[in-house]
Amino acid sequence: MRPMKIHTHPDAQVSGKAAAERGAALLRAALAEKETANVIVATGASQFAMLEHLRSFEDIRWDRVSIFHLDEYVGLPISHPASFRQYLWDRFVKLLPHPPRAFYPLDGDLDAAAECERVGALIESVEIDVAFIGIGENGHIAFNDPPADFETRASYHVVDLDEACRRQQLGEGWFPDFDSVPSQAISMTVSRILASRNIICTVPDERKAKAVQKSVEAPVTPEVPASILQQHENMELFLDEAAASQLSS
Repeated sequence: MRPMKIHTHPDAQVSGKAAAERGAALLRAALAEKETANVIVATGASQFAMLEHLRSFEDIRWDRVSIFHLDEYVGLPISHPASFRQYLWDRFVKLLPHPPRAFYPLDGDLDAAAECERVGALIESVEIDVAFIGIGENGHIAFNDPPADFETRASYHVVDLDEACRRQQLGEGWFPDFDSVPSQAISMTVSRILASRNIICTVPDERKAKAVQKSVEAPVTPEVPASILQQHENMELFLDEAAASQLSS
């Protein structure tokens, strides 16, 4: 197992910029090797700064890049402020210097199992060059809450969201009250995330500090889903000082 590459910066804006620059460099390298490239893009408040910078690189041939969606709530219409597919369109896809080759959002309004199969078939036909992800307060990656399924070979699955995850979504201001937070989501699986050539993980904020510490320094366990990232050969973690505050070194 190779040591995880950890980059710590003074604040979320600087950390997000550094993550975007590293991811952009990996994407340029992929496009130099082959005609098209593929990325996975996460959502949520932790990704604001990273996406702001990533979308600004005009030298990247976005028209040769396909974008895959990490997760989406089940039963949430695209008109809802918490819709992740709308988030990606508003904060990233429509703001790119050039339209992407393709954008494959997850539609939470459709039959969830069928949507897992539809988008799963698309992603299984390509190699993901860069996965841009985060870590939740409960240590989840995508919506794989603890205890996460490390074994499934499917690309997407329907998951139940635990209380800690739902309270995080409430605390970030996406919903008016706890009961409004959906109890299920479509999530990319752990195995599919790990199949990416490179992973850029951006995690700001002190509220994520304990999850970061467990993910980096504790044994790999489904009880801390992000701990599995220790096993990926090309995973880089971008933290601000607050998120890194509980690391031993």
